Amino acid sequence: MARTSANGSGKDATVADLSAQIETLRKDLSALTGTINDLGKAKSSELKEAATDRVEMAREKGAQAAEAVTSRAKEVHEQANDFVKSQPATALGIAAGLGFLVGMLNARR
Repeated sequence: MARTSANGSGKDATVADLSAQIETLRKDLSALTGTINDLGKAKSSELKEAATDRVEMAREKGAQAAEAVTSRAKEVHEQANDFVKSQPATALGIAAGLGFLVGMLNARR
């Protein structure tokens, strides 16, 4: 930008010079705004991709955990069936005891 000296000995800026400088500043600001917009879009895309990857990893871990729980539940179910087949009287006594206990707890309410 053109400067004027305090004592008036330098060039005075004309209205045309100032208008040209303002127009240059507008163009620079427009270019800067475009650059910032492009940067924002790039970062947005990058963050979206990272979030998608994390969601996919979480989904895979959830599926693995569900599979492990299902497998363990089947094992426990098989063990319970084996116990009932090998010791039916004991299993019946345990079931009756648990039923009585649950009945007592419900009767208190």
